[in-house]
Amino acid sequence: MSEVARRYVARPVAPRTAESLAGSVLLQLNTVTDALVRTIYEQNPAYREVNSVPPDDLWQSCHDNVARVVQMVADADRCLGRSATDDYFDAARAAGRRRAEQRMPLDDVLRSFRLGGRLVWEALIDEARAQGVVDSDALLDVASKVWEVVDSTSSQVAAAYHAAERQLVRADERRRSTLWQGLLHGRGKDRAFVQEAATVLDIPVNGRYAVVAIDNLVDDDCTTASLKRRLAGVRVGSAWQVRVHTVVGLLALGTEVPDTVLRSLRAAVRAPAGVSGVVSGLANVGVAYRQATLARRTLPVGEIGVASLTERLPEALLLSAPELAEQLVQTWLVPLMEVPASERELLLDTLERWVAAGGSVRGTAELAHCHRNTVISRLHRIQQITGRDLTDAAYHLDLGLALRAIRLFPPQSS
Repeated sequence: MSEVARRYVARPVAPRTAESLAGSVLLQLNTVTDALVRTIYEQNPAYREVNSVPPDDLWQSCHDNVARVVQMVADADRCLGRSATDDYFDAARAAGRRRAEQRMPLDDVLRSFRLGGRLVWEALIDEARAQGVVDSDALLDVASKVWEVVDSTSSQVAAAYHAAERQLVRADERRRSTLWQGLLHGRGKDRAFVQEAATVLDIPVNGRYAVVAIDNLVDDDCTTASLKRRLAGVRVGSAWQVRVHTVVGLLALGTEVPDTVLRSLRAAVRAPAGVSGVVSGLANVGVAYRQATLARRTLPVGEIGVASLTERLPEALLLSAPELAEQLVQTWLVPLMEVPASERELLLDTLERWVAAGGSVRGTAELAHCHRNTVISRLHRIQQITGRDLTDAAYHLDLGLALRAIRLFPPQSS
């Protein structure tokens, strides 16, 4: 006889039918428990298919809950009116918590409790027959108490399950956040860490990767779910994390060329964003993340678009060395900062087109949609202001970088 049964039947059995039958059933607690475990395995397939509940755990849980249900049937008038924190529900709450932790679906857990209620009722009926109880009203009262107790117990199971589930979700979110943080900030060389990250984020350890960093999405039509679907359409797997100011996408490129991915992103993203170059494996995702954030920074303030690092390497180099960028501006363009803003923009635009045209006046005029004499006049004006000789081809590289630098680090309006 179990300790629970021994404690219970030590009291004098009251004359009431429910209490008398319950006392007898408790004497057979282990037998009823064995029958319930067999019934669960036969009629609740999830316990075999999910296989997350150890047999010993299931038996003990059935044992403790059957004992509590039978005790409450005997004492239903008192125990069901008491606070939900009463010890009568300790086994139910424990079962709810454990099954949530074991990832057993709640519907299957509650089905097992209904099966348990049916077996308890059958055991009580068997005892009634054995004792010769023929009072149908008394048996109906017992039946009512059984299902009232099972219903109350199931509510406690569900409440405990949901509470544990919420805690698990928070723990999972914290774990995912920790894994993301580690990947993006250099833990990729730790093989065990990378393997866990790949498993949790459902992405491969090896292969070609790129990272995209997007200013936090505000467009309801452009969500991480929609981006994931769009990229899957070009055979690119992805994992996403929404951070405080940035949405980060980890793109498993497979055999796809980066240009295909870039076109898909540019068709979908309506926010400032940057895409890294291609790196090898999760071990180098930290490098790719730095590249993506650097590419994002190459976009001028207020511009919406997806900047690719490979298309904006000069700007990325300047951002990586701001003191050198400042030196280039000081050397080439500071005198232009003294002229009125409207004229300054016109002259800077002409210089940019002149550099793009390789120093050709005709090419510059075509790009600027003006007469070549206008270009010559503007270049002469620039030479007067800066004192620099623009005809020396050796200076074109420096001047081109200086022009990019001034767009990245715009001066204060004068």
